[in-house]
Amino acid sequence: MIVCPNCQHKEMTGAVFCSECGAQLVDMNLATHKIHTAETRREIESGTATISPPPAVLQSWISLHIMESGQILPLADRTEFTLGRVAESQPIVPDVDLTPFNAYANGVSRLHAALKLIKNRIVLVDLGSSNGTYLNGTRLAPYVETPVSHGDVIYLGKLKLQLLIGQQ
Repeated sequence: MIVCPNCQHKEMTGAVFCSECGAQLVDMNLATHKIHTAETRREIESGTATISPPPAVLQSWISLHIMESGQILPLADRTEFTLGRVAESQPIVPDVDLTPFNAYANGVSRLHAALKLIKNRIVLVDLGSSNGTYLNGTRLAPYVETPVSHGDVIYLGKLKLQLLIGQQ
């Protein structure tokens, strides 16, 4: 079982996102193992094999603070995330599903906006949303990359988020 660091909901091992709050889950016990072939077994037995260190723990480079609920959604392991909501019988699925935070009632589009890490710079892009994306009170033009900083407030429609940017 994996316990969501955000809402403490228990998920099955291997789950990527919390089904309760949508937070990205990272199983700290998850590890990859090298498959040993006959050749690598001979290297191990002869002492010439090199042992690689265990994989590093994923660190989130950015988190989203849902202002209304106080929940924090850490994002990790990628350089781009789409933000939006899931709609029944629709094939469109955003990377960060904001449905649990009343996204539909707050006017969040299915694919509303994107956050990207480009050369140590973080940008926000409105993806042609119906109700607009606002950065610190200013409406963004669709499909234009706009730099963001730690503590910036983003509105996706009426859903209020705050960016928490960690060390990269």
